[in-house]
Amino acid sequence: MGRQTGKTFTWLRAAGLTGLLLATACSPINRYHGFTPTAAELSRVQVGQSTRESVAERLGPPTSEGLLENNSFYYVSSQFRTIGPFAPEELNREVLAIRFSPSGVVRNVERYGLEDGRVIALDRRVTEDGINDVTFLGQLLGSFGRIDAGTLLGETGGSDF
Repeated sequence: MGRQTGKTFTWLRAAGLTGLLLATACSPINRYHGFTPTAAELSRVQVGQSTRESVAERLGPPTSEGLLENNSFYYVSSQFRTIGPFAPEELNREVLAIRFSPSGVVRNVERYGLEDGRVIALDRRVTEDGINDVTFLGQLLGSFGRIDAGTLLGETGGSDF
């Protein structure tokens, strides 16, 4: 009877340890990226009075600037949640756009979130690999047609006659 109780206890201990590891591994991980000024910080920026330099001085450098005409500052912050081995899910994104007139004075301040439209990548740095949906097996089988029998046999291609 003592032997059966010992096996049961060992099994229960292993099951409890496995459950604890699974619960720990699947707990959500929240990550925060970027910076968006708070309403109190933004109140120090006056439309029609503040300049590009004063905005950068009061709020810090922007996450990104307008590329074509250089007339906007963008402050972007995001919150992501990752659970276990699954891909991260973006829970919140906030974009603060400060637009300037041609003379460099604040013209407009706008705040956007995920609910305002589609997610736009401000900077996309992806290198294409040049392989278009070809699996390893497809590449391997595709190379058989390019094998030259002379190369395999070690022939140089010339004749001695």
